[in-house]
Amino acid sequence: MAKGKDVRVRVILECTSCVRNGVNKESMGISRYITQKNRHNTPSRLELRKFCPYCYKHTIHGEIKK
Repeated sequence: MAKGKDVRVRVILECTSCVRNGVNKESMGISRYITQKNRHNTPSRLELRKFCPYCYKHTIHGEIKK
């Protein structure tokens, strides 16, 4: 009854434009979202377009390691 190989895993999505540009003086931080993905259907890294409150626009948010 191990919990290590669940099908649905929690992933963290981070704004790629904030990370690439570094934390600017205008930007107070880096936008992050928490979501779930199915490990069997999407074995690769997840990328979604989400709203970044620091960039004030929709940007690509990529999956990061915990």
